[in-house]
Amino acid sequence: MPASLTELLDLLELEQLEVGLFRGRQPARSMMPRVFGGQVAAQAVVAAQQTVPDDRHIHSLHIYFILGGDPSIPIIYDVENVRDGGSFTTRRVAARQHGKIIFYMTASFQVAESGFDHQDPMPVVPGPEESIELGEIVKARGGGNFDRWRDEWSSFDLRYVGDNRSEVEKQASSHLVVQRLWFRASGALPDEARLHNAAFTYISDFSLLGASLVPHGIYIGDPRLQAASLDHVVWFHRPIKADEWLLYDQSSPSASGARGLSLARVFDVSGTLVATAAQEGLIRPTAEVLHG
Repeated sequence: MPASLTELLDLLELEQLEVGLFRGRQPARSMMPRVFGGQVAAQAVVAAQQTVPDDRHIHSLHIYFILGGDPSIPIIYDVENVRDGGSFTTRRVAARQHGKIIFYMTASFQVAESGFDHQDPMPVVPGPEESIELGEIVKARGGGNFDRWRDEWSSFDLRYVGDNRSEVEKQASSHLVVQRLWFRASGALPDEARLHNAAFTYISDFSLLGASLVPHGIYIGDPRLQAASLDHVVWFHRPIKADEWLLYDQSSPSASGARGLSLARVFDVSGTLVATAAQEGLIRPTAEVLHG
Protein backbone atom coordinates (compact mmCIF):
# COMPACT_ATOMS: atom_id res chain seq x y z
CA MET A 1 0.00 0.00 0.00
CA PRO A 2 1.22 3.58 -0.58
CA ALA A 3 2.85 4.94 2.57
CA SER A 4 1.54 8.48 1.96
CA LEU A 5 -0.74 10.52 -0.26
CA THR A 6 2.34 11.57 -2.22
CA GLU A 7 3.13 7.94 -3.00
CA LEU A 8 -0.49 7.32 -4.01
CA LEU A 9 -0.25 10.21 -6.46
CA ASP A 10 2.96 8.69 -7.81
CA LEU A 11 1.12 5.40 -8.36
CA LEU A 12 -1.49 7.26 -10.40
CA GLU A 13 1.21 8.56 -12.79
CA LEU A 14 1.38 5.84 -15.44
CA GLU A 15 4.14 5.33 -17.98
CA GLN A 16 2.84 5.24 -21.55
CA LEU A 17 4.57 2.48 -23.51
CA GLU A 18 2.59 2.71 -26.75
CA VAL A 19 -0.78 3.99 -27.94
CA GLY A 20 -3.29 2.56 -25.45
CA LEU A 21 -0.60 0.69 -23.49
CA PHE A 22 0.53 1.80 -20.03
CA ARG A 23 2.68 0.55 -17.15
CA GLY A 24 1.77 1.14 -13.51
CA ARG A 25 4.33 0.99 -10.72
CA GLN A 26 3.91 -0.58 -7.28
CA PRO A 27 4.33 0.90 -3.79
CA ALA A 28 7.93 0.89 -2.58
CA ARG A 29 7.45 -1.09 0.62
CA SER A 30 4.03 -2.67 0.81
CA MET A 31 3.64 -5.68 3.09
CA MET A 32 0.45 -6.81 1.34
CA PRO A 33 0.55 -10.37 -0.04
CA ARG A 34 -1.27 -9.19 -3.18
CA VAL A 35 -1.99 -5.87 -4.84
CA PHE A 36 -4.89 -3.93 -3.32
CA GLY A 37 -7.79 -4.12 -5.77
CA GLY A 38 -8.47 -0.41 -5.45
CA GLN A 39 -4.96 0.33 -6.73
CA VAL A 40 -5.47 -1.73 -9.89
CA ALA A 41 -8.89 -0.13 -10.41
CA ALA A 42 -7.55 3.41 -9.93
CA GLN A 43 -4.63 2.85 -12.30
CA ALA A 44 -7.01 1.37 -14.87
CA VAL A 45 -9.21 4.47 -14.60
CA VAL A 46 -6.14 6.66 -15.20
CA ALA A 47 -5.20 4.59 -18.25
CA ALA A 48 -8.71 4.73 -19.72
CA GLN A 49 -9.05 8.46 -19.09
CA GLN A 50 -5.82 9.14 -21.00
CA THR A 51 -7.40 7.73 -24.18
CA VAL A 52 -10.60 9.80 -23.95
CA PRO A 53 -11.14 13.44 -25.02
CA ASP A 54 -11.10 16.00 -22.21
CA ASP A 55 -14.82 16.77 -22.62
CA ARG A 56 -15.77 13.17 -21.75
CA HIS A 57 -16.20 12.37 -18.07
CA ILE A 58 -16.42 8.90 -16.55
CA HIS A 59 -19.93 8.02 -15.43
CA SER A 60 -19.60 4.29 -14.75
CA LEU A 61 -17.07 1.51 -14.42
CA HIS A 62 -17.62 -2.24 -14.18
CA ILE A 63 -14.75 -4.39 -12.92
CA TYR A 64 -13.87 -8.05 -12.53
CA PHE A 65 -10.94 -9.02 -10.30
CA ILE A 66 -9.67 -12.22 -11.91
CA LEU A 67 -6.33 -13.01 -10.23
CA GLY A 68 -4.54 -11.54 -7.25
CA GLY A 69 -1.89 -9.05 -8.37
CA ASP A 70 1.81 -9.56 -7.65
CA PRO A 71 3.07 -6.49 -5.71
CA SER A 72 6.70 -7.16 -6.71
CA ILE A 73 6.37 -6.27 -10.42
CA PRO A 74 4.64 -3.51 -12.43
CA ILE A 75 1.19 -3.97 -13.99
CA ILE A 76 0.58 -3.49 -17.71
CA TYR A 77 -2.71 -1.82 -18.73
CA ASP A 78 -3.99 -2.42 -22.26
CA VAL A 79 -6.82 -0.03 -23.21
CA GLU A 80 -9.20 -1.15 -25.96
CA ASN A 81 -11.11 1.54 -27.87
CA VAL A 82 -14.59 -0.01 -27.92
CA ARG A 83 -16.66 2.96 -29.10
CA ASP A 84 -16.46 6.70 -29.72
CA GLY A 85 -20.01 8.00 -30.09
CA GLY A 86 -21.58 11.42 -30.29
CA SER A 87 -22.24 11.56 -26.54
CA PHE A 88 -20.70 8.42 -25.05
CA THR A 89 -17.28 6.80 -25.21
CA THR A 90 -16.51 3.24 -24.08
CA ARG A 91 -13.17 1.75 -23.10
CA ARG A 92 -12.16 -1.72 -21.96
CA VAL A 93 -9.00 -2.15 -19.91
CA ALA A 94 -7.13 -5.42 -19.36
CA ALA A 95 -4.47 -5.50 -16.64
CA ARG A 96 -1.70 -8.06 -17.09
CA GLN A 97 1.12 -9.61 -15.06
CA HIS A 98 3.27 -12.67 -15.77
CA GLY A 99 1.56 -12.97 -19.17
CA LYS A 100 -1.89 -13.39 -17.61
CA ILE A 101 -4.91 -11.11 -17.34
CA ILE A 102 -5.55 -10.31 -13.68
CA PHE A 103 -8.30 -7.71 -14.11
CA TYR A 104 -10.86 -6.39 -16.58
CA MET A 105 -12.66 -3.04 -16.52
CA THR A 106 -15.23 -1.56 -18.85
CA ALA A 107 -15.70 2.18 -18.38
CA SER A 108 -18.16 4.57 -20.00
CA PHE A 109 -17.65 8.31 -20.49
CA GLN A 110 -20.16 11.01 -21.41
CA VAL A 111 -20.13 14.63 -22.48
CA ALA A 112 -21.81 17.02 -20.01
CA GLU A 113 -25.56 17.15 -20.56
CA SER A 114 -28.56 18.64 -18.72
CA GLY A 115 -31.68 16.65 -17.84
CA PHE A 116 -33.87 15.39 -15.01
CA ASP A 117 -32.33 15.55 -11.53
CA HIS A 118 -33.22 13.83 -8.26
CA GLN A 119 -31.41 11.90 -5.52
CA ASP A 120 -31.85 9.99 -2.26
CA PRO A 121 -31.62 12.09 0.89
CA MET A 122 -28.49 11.77 2.96
CA PRO A 123 -29.00 9.83 6.21
CA VAL A 124 -28.70 11.70 9.48
CA VAL A 125 -25.30 10.68 10.91
CA PRO A 126 -22.57 12.17 13.09
CA GLY A 127 -20.15 14.30 11.11
CA PRO A 128 -16.52 13.32 10.58
CA GLU A 129 -15.39 15.44 13.53
CA GLU A 130 -17.73 13.44 15.81
CA SER A 131 -16.71 10.08 14.35
CA ILE A 132 -13.87 7.83 15.51
CA GLU A 133 -10.63 7.46 13.58
CA LEU A 134 -10.84 4.00 12.07
CA GLY A 135 -7.33 3.21 13.23
CA GLU A 136 -8.52 3.49 16.84
CA ILE A 137 -11.18 0.85 16.12
CA VAL A 138 -8.55 -1.44 14.61
CA LYS A 139 -6.28 -0.87 17.59
CA ALA A 140 -9.08 -1.59 20.09
CA ARG A 141 -9.91 -4.87 18.37
CA GLY A 142 -6.29 -5.93 18.77
CA GLY A 143 -6.13 -7.47 15.34
CA GLY A 144 -2.72 -7.56 13.70
CA ASN A 145 -0.01 -4.92 13.75
CA PHE A 146 -1.65 -1.51 14.25
CA ASP A 147 1.42 0.46 13.14
CA ARG A 148 1.54 -1.50 9.90
CA TRP A 149 -2.19 -0.97 9.34
CA ARG A 150 -1.81 2.78 9.92
CA ASP A 151 1.08 3.00 7.47
CA GLU A 152 -0.75 1.00 4.80
CA TRP A 153 -3.80 3.30 4.89
CA SER A 154 -2.12 6.63 5.59
CA SER A 155 -3.05 8.10 2.19
CA PHE A 156 -6.64 8.56 3.39
CA ASP A 157 -8.23 9.89 6.57
CA LEU A 158 -10.82 7.29 7.62
CA ARG A 159 -13.47 7.93 10.29
CA TYR A 160 -15.83 5.22 11.52
CA VAL A 161 -19.45 6.25 12.00
CA GLY A 162 -20.78 2.85 13.07
CA ASP A 163 -22.88 -0.15 12.09
CA ASN A 164 -25.94 -1.97 13.41
CA ARG A 165 -24.11 -5.24 14.03
CA SER A 166 -25.72 -5.84 17.43
CA GLU A 167 -29.22 -5.54 15.97
CA VAL A 168 -28.80 -7.71 12.90
CA GLU A 169 -26.89 -10.44 14.74
CA LYS A 170 -30.02 -10.99 16.85
CA GLN A 171 -32.50 -11.03 13.97
CA ALA A 172 -30.83 -10.52 10.59
CA SER A 173 -33.98 -10.94 8.52
CA SER A 174 -35.75 -7.97 10.11
CA HIS A 175 -33.04 -5.30 9.87
CA LEU A 176 -31.43 -3.50 6.97
CA VAL A 177 -27.68 -4.00 7.31
CA VAL A 178 -25.89 -0.68 7.78
CA GLN A 179 -22.19 0.24 7.97
CA ARG A 180 -20.93 3.81 7.56
CA LEU A 181 -17.67 5.72 7.49
CA TRP A 182 -16.31 9.06 6.35
CA PHE A 183 -13.18 9.31 4.25
CA ARG A 184 -11.06 11.87 2.42
CA ALA A 185 -7.54 12.04 1.04
CA SER A 186 -5.05 12.90 3.79
CA GLY A 187 -4.05 16.13 2.03
CA ALA A 188 -5.02 18.43 -0.80
CA LEU A 189 -5.16 16.97 -4.31
CA PRO A 190 -4.52 18.92 -7.52
CA ASP A 191 -7.72 20.44 -8.91
CA GLU A 192 -8.11 17.87 -11.69
CA ALA A 193 -11.43 16.04 -11.94
CA ARG A 194 -9.83 12.97 -13.48
CA LEU A 195 -7.38 12.64 -10.60
CA HIS A 196 -10.21 12.92 -8.05
CA ASN A 197 -12.14 10.20 -9.93
CA ALA A 198 -9.12 7.89 -9.78
CA ALA A 199 -8.41 8.62 -6.10
CA PHE A 200 -12.06 7.95 -5.22
CA THR A 201 -11.97 4.70 -7.21
CA TYR A 202 -8.91 3.67 -5.19
CA ILE A 203 -10.60 4.06 -1.79
CA SER A 204 -13.99 2.76 -2.96
CA ASP A 205 -12.63 -0.79 -2.64
CA PHE A 206 -11.93 -0.21 1.06
CA SER A 207 -14.40 -1.64 3.63
CA LEU A 208 -17.26 -2.24 1.17
CA LEU A 209 -17.15 -6.03 1.31
CA GLY A 210 -17.04 -5.82 5.11
CA ALA A 211 -20.65 -4.61 5.13
CA SER A 212 -21.74 -8.12 4.11
CA LEU A 213 -20.20 -9.47 7.33
CA VAL A 214 -22.05 -7.13 9.68
CA PRO A 215 -24.76 -9.73 10.56
CA HIS A 216 -22.27 -12.54 11.12
CA GLY A 217 -19.99 -11.48 13.98
CA ILE A 218 -16.79 -11.50 11.96
CA TYR A 219 -14.58 -8.88 10.30
CA ILE A 220 -12.45 -8.63 7.16
CA GLY A 221 -8.94 -9.66 8.18
CA ASP A 222 -10.08 -12.41 10.55
CA PRO A 223 -7.82 -15.45 9.95
CA ARG A 224 -10.92 -17.65 10.00
CA LEU A 225 -12.18 -15.96 6.83
CA GLN A 226 -11.02 -16.07 3.21
CA ALA A 227 -12.09 -12.80 1.62
CA ALA A 228 -11.50 -11.28 -1.81
CA SER A 229 -13.21 -8.79 -4.10
CA LEU A 230 -14.76 -10.50 -7.14
CA ASP A 231 -16.37 -7.62 -8.98
CA HIS A 232 -16.86 -3.91 -8.39
CA VAL A 233 -19.06 -1.21 -9.90
CA VAL A 234 -19.09 2.56 -9.50
CA TRP A 235 -21.59 5.01 -10.96
CA PHE A 236 -20.41 8.62 -10.88
CA HIS A 237 -23.48 10.83 -10.57
CA ARG A 238 -21.98 14.24 -9.88
CA PRO A 239 -18.47 15.75 -9.53
CA ILE A 240 -16.40 14.21 -6.71
CA LYS A 241 -13.79 15.88 -4.54
CA ALA A 242 -11.76 13.03 -3.04
CA ASP A 243 -9.89 15.39 -0.69
CA GLU A 244 -13.12 16.57 0.95
CA TRP A 245 -15.19 14.48 3.36
CA LEU A 246 -17.34 11.79 1.73
CA LEU A 247 -19.82 9.57 3.58
CA TYR A 248 -19.68 5.89 2.56
CA ASP A 249 -23.21 4.74 3.44
CA GLN A 250 -22.98 0.96 3.04
CA SER A 251 -25.55 -1.83 3.19
CA SER A 252 -25.70 -5.50 2.29
CA PRO A 253 -28.91 -7.01 0.91
CA SER A 254 -27.62 -10.58 0.70
CA ALA A 255 -24.91 -13.11 1.49
CA SER A 256 -25.04 -16.68 0.16
CA GLY A 257 -22.87 -19.29 -1.48
CA ALA A 258 -19.73 -17.94 0.28
CA ARG A 259 -20.31 -14.59 -1.46
CA GLY A 260 -21.47 -11.29 -0.03
CA LEU A 261 -23.09 -8.39 -1.87
CA SER A 262 -22.56 -4.85 -0.63
CA LEU A 263 -23.99 -1.56 -1.88
CA ALA A 264 -22.98 1.99 -1.00
CA ARG A 265 -24.27 5.50 -1.53
CA VAL A 266 -21.62 8.23 -1.42
CA PHE A 267 -22.57 11.70 -0.15
CA ASP A 268 -20.50 14.83 0.27
CA VAL A 269 -20.88 16.95 3.42
CA SER A 270 -23.54 19.12 1.77
CA GLY A 271 -25.74 16.03 1.31
CA THR A 272 -25.18 15.68 -2.44
CA LEU A 273 -25.23 12.11 -3.72
CA VAL A 274 -22.04 11.99 -5.80
CA ALA A 275 -21.69 8.26 -6.51
CA THR A 276 -23.07 4.77 -5.94
CA ALA A 277 -20.90 1.67 -5.60
CA ALA A 278 -21.56 -2.06 -5.48
CA GLN A 279 -19.34 -5.06 -4.89
CA GLU A 280 -19.69 -8.81 -4.66
CA GLY A 281 -16.88 -10.64 -2.96
CA LEU A 282 -15.77 -13.97 -1.61
CA ILE A 283 -16.48 -14.34 2.13
CA ARG A 284 -15.61 -18.00 2.66
CA PRO A 285 -15.71 -18.96 6.35
CA THR A 286 -13.81 -21.86 7.85
CA ALA A 287 -15.62 -24.85 9.31
CA GLU A 288 -14.76 -23.46 12.76
CA VAL A 289 -16.84 -20.34 12.10
CA LEU A 290 -19.73 -22.23 10.51
CA HIS A 291 -20.04 -24.88 13.20
CA GLY A 292 -18.78 -23.01 16.26
